[in-house]
Amino acid sequence: MQLTINGEVRETPGVATIAALVSALGLDPRKVAVERNLEIVPRSTYAREPVADGDRIEIVHFIGGG
Repeated sequence: MQLTINGEVRETPGVATIAALVSALGLDPRKVAVERNLEIVPRSTYAREPVADGDRIEIVHFIGGG
């Protein structure tokens, strides 16, 4: 499956949900915000939200500091 993630086209075999994608990218789901096809995906639905070939995904990673 081909997804555009943060503007970069990537092959993502075996990724069926937003939760699986976040995990495959090595990100902590508690520290990211995800947008799929211009719609914010609520964190509570990551495990149920499917991804499909051609989806455009934007992921913002939160970094703490002061």
